Amino acid sequence: MSLSSTAIQLLPLAEGEHGGNHESLSPYLTGGGALFALLLLLWITTRFNRDR
Repeated sequence: MSLSSTAIQLLPLAEGEHGGNHESLSPYLTGGGALFALLLLLWITTRFNRDR
């Protein structure tokens, strides 16, 4: 069995019944959460990187 035929067989499993998108996942909430986490990490890094 080749790699491409395996991928073709697994594709319907990955998509699921609704196209692979979960109803409870909001792209705005996910992106906003990721942005908040990155800004928090940036703020923490700058606090530790002060020259005294």
